Amino acid sequence: MPGTAAAEKSILVLGDSLSAAYGIARERGWVNLLAERLKREHPDYIVVNASISGDTSGGGRHRLRPLLDKHQPSVMILELGGNDGLRGMSVSQIRSNLAAIIQETQAFGARVLLVGMKMPPNYGEVYTQGFEALFYELARTHRTALVPFLLEDFADQPNLFQPDRIHPTEAAQPLMLDRVWKELKPLLR
Repeated sequence: MPGTAAAEKSILVLGDSLSAAYGIARERGWVNLLAERLKREHPDYIVVNASISGDTSGGGRHRLRPLLDKHQPSVMILELGGNDGLRGMSVSQIRSNLAAIIQETQAFGARVLLVGMKMPPNYGEVYTQGFEALFYELARTHRTALVPFLLEDFADQPNLFQPDRIHPTEAAQPLMLDRVWKELKPLLR
C-alpha cells in the first residue's frame, strides 16, 4: 500500500535551536516543514531532526557517530557553529569541530549540506569576518553544498524574530526552509 513502506533514505539534521524550533511549536519549524515537503516531492526520504537548543560544534561532534550508526543518513544537514560564535570560541576550534563532523559523515558515505551563520557586528570585524569565512572554507575544502547564511532573507527584519532578537518566529520558518531547499534539492538522488 502506498505510504506505508519505510523510507529508504534519511536526512539527518544536526543543528542547534534554529533547527530545533526554539520558542515555537516544533511542527512549525523549518525542519518539520522540510519533512512535509519531502513527503510531497521526494517520498523516499525521511527527516531525522537531531537538533538540540544550545548545541555547539563540539557537542555535535561528540554525538555524531551514534546518530550516523542509528539513522544511516544519505544526507546530513549540518547547522552548528552559531552558539560557538556567540560564546566567543576561537574560529580555528569551530573550524576543527565542523571539519571533523564533515569528514566523519562523508567517510560514512553521506552527502553534507553545511549551513552557515553570521555573528553580530559587536563581536568585532576580525572575528565576524573569520567566522563567516570558515563556512565557505569548509565547503570548498570538503566539497560540500553550502547555505552561506540561514537567515539571509530576513536577518534585518525584527518582526520575524522572537523578543530575544536571535530566534526566528514561526513566520520566518518557510523562508529558512526555502534557503535550505535550494541547496538540498540537488543532493537528493
